[in-house]
Amino acid sequence: MNILLIEDEKGVAAFIKKGLEEEGYFLDLAITGEEGLSLARKKQYDLVVLDVMLPGIQGTEVCRRMRDAGIQFPVLMLTARDSVKDKVLGLDSGADDYLTKPFSFDEFVARVRALLRRKQDKLTELTYKELKIDLISHQVYVADVEVELRPKEYSLLLYLLQNRGTVVSRSRLLSDVWGYHFDPTTNLVDVHIRLLREKLAEHSKTEFIHSVRGIGYTVET
Repeated sequence: MNILLIEDEKGVAAFIKKGLEEEGYFLDLAITGEEGLSLARKKQYDLVVLDVMLPGIQGTEVCRRMRDAGIQFPVLMLTARDSVKDKVLGLDSGADDYLTKPFSFDEFVARVRALLRRKQDKLTELTYKELKIDLISHQVYVADVEVELRPKEYSLLLYLLQNRGTVVSRSRLLSDVWGYHFDPTTNLVDVHIRLLREKLAEHSKTEFIHSVRGIGYTVET
């Protein structure tokens, strides 16, 4: 998952950046509203974390300009202002959620996950390069050719795509895809990954699923 952080306070930015990267997210940092707007127009993000008090363009104006430009990334707004009026102003500018400083990282990352889930719930398909998953019919296509997958292969591919950009551990895959508790002796995940790769490779030379030694797997490095 790719996140854009627009935050000019060095301490807060470093705290958020370190925490999100440890959670497996990829992060771009902008320290002014102008820089953040420029990145949002050039790149595709899964979430924008936006501070209200910025040099130059304020965060509420950044959010409003993004929405006016048709940019619909979920926005989590951060501010030291905790009045109802300020929260209403932030939400009316187009933000999806609002968090008051100081905050605990646990609450922050929970809100990040909630916004990312909400974004995914609205989708009818997921795409990555030549790969497409129809979330309604559960059909998978590579280069417009349907690929027949078993139910667990489909669930595994979907999970990796939904967590694109995040390195997912084997234990997390066992828990979230199979519903199993961690078993260090099982090679269930590795076997399904191998079979999944073979089926996708029949229709494309692209390596969709990458191995991260000693950790797990990811779509997109």
